[in-house]
Amino acid sequence: MEIKPIKTEKDYDKALERLELIFDAAPNSKKGDEAEILSMLIENYENKHFPIESPDPIEAIKIRMEEMNLKQKDLIGVIGGKSRVSEILNRKKRLTVDMIRELERILHISASVLVNNYQLSK
Repeated sequence: MEIKPIKTEKDYDKALERLELIFDAAPNSKKGDEAEILSMLIENYENKHFPIESPDPIEAIKIRMEEMNLKQKDLIGVIGGKSRVSEILNRKKRLTVDMIRELERILHISASVLVNNYQLSK
């Protein structure tokens, strides 16, 4: 197959079909190299046409808490006292820089996710 840029959805579909056929090709073989190049072209097309938005910071915190089996009380001392933790998780107050640093350290959530803006509840 001739490798060319993916410009249309039809090109994208063809590239996906071809990649599926040669996906298990041996590395450093002609088909293996083709699969590697196709993967990069497909990823580039997907990043342009199907961007994934960063998650809401509060949702990211809640998801990570669930993954780590943490309760709201486990964040006391990390982002403040009991009422401050409640205010943050219920979107009554915004995260501060110090809170973001601690959450990044404790929950291993990228600061770039935590600094995203989010809607406060009324």
